[in-house]
Amino acid sequence: MTPLTSPPASTAPILPPPDPYPAVVRAHSWQGYHCESRLVRSATPRLAPLLMIGGAFQRKEMWGRFEREFLAHMDVLTVDPPGWGAGDVLPDHHGVALLADAVRHMLDERGIERVNLLGGSYGTAIAYRMAQCYPERVVRMALVGTMTSIPEHARAAMRRTLEHLAERRMEEYARAAVEILMNGERLGDVVAGAKVRRFLLRRLARLPEAEAEQTYANTRRLLNQEMIDTSRPPVAPALVATGEYDSFTTPELCRDMAAACRESWFTEVRAADHMLFLERTTELADLTTRFFAAESLADLPYCHPVEQIRPIPLP
Repeated sequence: MTPLTSPPASTAPILPPPDPYPAVVRAHSWQGYHCESRLVRSATPRLAPLLMIGGAFQRKEMWGRFEREFLAHMDVLTVDPPGWGAGDVLPDHHGVALLADAVRHMLDERGIERVNLLGGSYGTAIAYRMAQCYPERVVRMALVGTMTSIPEHARAAMRRTLEHLAERRMEEYARAAVEILMNGERLGDVVAGAKVRRFLLRRLARLPEAEAEQTYANTRRLLNQEMIDTSRPPVAPALVATGEYDSFTTPELCRDMAAACRESWFTEVRAADHMLFLERTTELADLTTRFFAAESLADLPYCHPVEQIRPIPLP
């Protein structure tokens, strides 16, 4: 009788499990400037695809858990327009119109007709312009941490960051930028506030040279151009949100932006400031998913009562 023995140990390498949400990155060009998009498909989409346009330091592949929260409900397209991430540096004489057109061009090349649109911080200007110029492409729009124009106190602080950045004094630049982006007086009241601050300081102090060039041009664009024209309110239903302790795009400034939309709602997320997508990741994803699905926003424990700022006008 043949004795029982253990099978020989396998020498094959142990491979990681396949990514349940593989990303497809595509290169594009708009008016001679390189840009990229990244599409991740949902296994069970129930809503229109989500297009996310991030802020000044947000690369298309850096949304992490925030992106994954949406993939239970919809495909997600993230972008590096010219001036972002893998995109070329965009000289500051170009305005937001070029950026919005570049994003629309990426949608065209992807064959995506209509999207829910989420803009964060700097990206809200691009999102707002897209909704103005291409209303047939936007189902609903969420603007997170936004304002119709930059107040003078913030302009002065941003000019100081440019001085540090021009001389590549990156530690000083990082501290000055984080002072703008986070509310230092309420850091202890913000969920993961100290952790997010440490992350931002490391990220900004170590900006690669290409991103430093992009950031310099993008900041000059913010200071020197009118990024948001509120004379033509976009028609897509809009949700405007920020953290209750946001000292950069304050709740008052965000409310003003909500008033510059044809049909809009506004809320403040509790225990958060301007960086709420890092601080209240799950909660912000839940809030915006509910909005995109046209579900009730009443009695949500993580935010102040959602106010309708402008109801849709009667015909």
